[in-house]
Amino acid sequence: MGLAAAVSAVAGAEVDESAAAEIFARAAWTGIAEPGDSVAGALVSSLGAVAALTSLVDSWTIDRVTVECSSSGVDPVAPHDLALAFDRWRPRLVSSSVVMALRQAARVSARLILPADHVWPSAVDDLGVHGPIALWVRGVDAALESLPTSVALVGARAATGYGEHMAMELGAGLSDRGVSVVSGAAYGIDGMVHRSVLASGGLTVAFLAGGVDRFYPSGHDALLGRIATVGAVVSELPCGSPPTKWRFLQRNRLIAASSVATVVVEAGRRSGSLNTAAHAASVGRPLGAVPGPVTSPSSAGCHRLIREFDAVCVTSVDEVIELASGMAGDAQQPELDIGLDAASDRLPPDQVRVLDALSVRSARTTADVARRTGMSMGATEGVLGLLALEGAAIEGEAGWRKQKR
Repeated sequence: MGLAAAVSAVAGAEVDESAAAEIFARAAWTGIAEPGDSVAGALVSSLGAVAALTSLVDSWTIDRVTVECSSSGVDPVAPHDLALAFDRWRPRLVSSSVVMALRQAARVSARLILPADHVWPSAVDDLGVHGPIALWVRGVDAALESLPTSVALVGARAATGYGEHMAMELGAGLSDRGVSVVSGAAYGIDGMVHRSVLASGGLTVAFLAGGVDRFYPSGHDALLGRIATVGAVVSELPCGSPPTKWRFLQRNRLIAASSVATVVVEAGRRSGSLNTAAHAASVGRPLGAVPGPVTSPSSAGCHRLIREFDAVCVTSVDEVIELASGMAGDAQQPELDIGLDAASDRLPPDQVRVLDALSVRSARTTADVARRTGMSMGATEGVLGLLALEGAAIEGEAGWRKQKR
């Protein structure tokens, strides 16, 4: 399949030269910048995706980029931040990677939707410069069009029978009321939410932390295949991208922003689903939490949200709908500063990203690690040095490996 055909395939129709350039540029940016990269978001907003990509490919000087951005009316990006961003983007500047992603998307019937498209979930624009540049989708338009009135139901992977029961009750109940449901397709609560909606004949949308061509977790391959047929599977990462801890945390902001309200069904005190709650609060979405037994560690995170962060206690479908319809647009939620999983709680984000990029068995060069993390060579070298001092990484003749714990 040629490039023109691949671009048309992911657009869902034949496109002219200008539209093809826009699609190619935004597809490229989804692989060049990590999700939530505010500098990339500001640059694309200022110059447009095509000109922003040209500035990187043609190695414009930082002064020139700054001048071009300042004339756009968008808040300028500091020259220092631009210089650091160009350094971390260059290792990923490989045109063949974009072509491969487009062709792979065409093979799995995925398409790329842009902010100008009618099915674009405009609520994610509330993320500002941290929002997605484009979204890769497998699914039906009806599911995407339902997002403006959807509710996000999330929770822990290590779910209890009680948590799964509540996930099923809420998911099926919302579906029966004609409300679509958003979640993250993980094991535990997320999976039960999606299954209950599908069983009720409703619409559900799953946001992934990797490419839509490689369903994760693998145990949910059949589930995600079903969602891609009657709902929608969405990612801001190009086909072929692996999921990482960092990308899961960034994925959560899309779950929260795309819905009118977020409900945490069951979560331990440091569950990653609390990160979704924090994103919901940051963009002013109503936040709810389902209470559980006070003796259950699996509900400690929900109780913490209710007690410390003013989440609304919800126990039924009616209360979820009341949360979504009656509180939308009300006063801003307080900012949440919530611990995540143990690994993320211990390590700074850049160290998490580098460890995700390392393998226990295969040695990887610094350049390869930089490309995988989306960080500059200098920053990657610094983090690798720190991890080596802490005994988390080891350097050999062939490159760096993750140290077994």
